[in-house]
Amino acid sequence: MAVKIRLKRMGKVRAPYYRIVVADSRKKRDGAVIEEIGMYHPTEHPSVIEVESERAQYWLGVGAQPTEQVTALLKVTGDWAKFKGEGDAAGSLKTAETRKTAEELIADADKAAAESREGAKKAKESEAAEVAAGSEEAPAEGETTEDAADAATDEA
Repeated sequence: MAVKIRLKRMGKVRAPYYRIVVADSRKKRDGAVIEEIGMYHPTEHPSVIEVESERAQYWLGVGAQPTEQVTALLKVTGDWAKFKGEGDAAGSLKTAETRKTAEELIADADKAAAESREGAKKAKESEAAEVAAGSEEAPAEGETTEDAADAATDEA
């Protein structure tokens, strides 16, 4: 029996996800399988790739042939290098950032709002200081001190 490690398509029409399966090569793509050894969700960002490494190594060791797509996934996870005995078995799999809970997001938003309010308050104070400094300057020729004070309040 010729055994292949391949992808079994699941999901909706434009929202595919795949299971990495070990199956007889004569069976249909989505037909009967011997074992499921992982999953692949290409629509997530970054793509989710999970492979049971021990089972993948076992099936590769007993002669199961991976398809091109599965070989690419095994290279990303590092299982292909481990099977071939190459030095770097770490792989280049990117993991998604852990998502923050609603409480953490609310706390971050409150903190940002408080910081912006403080920044606005400091800016207002500095503007008031500039206006006060500007009103202390000597009036221009032909201008009385009252006219200079009115001009300073108009600027504010």
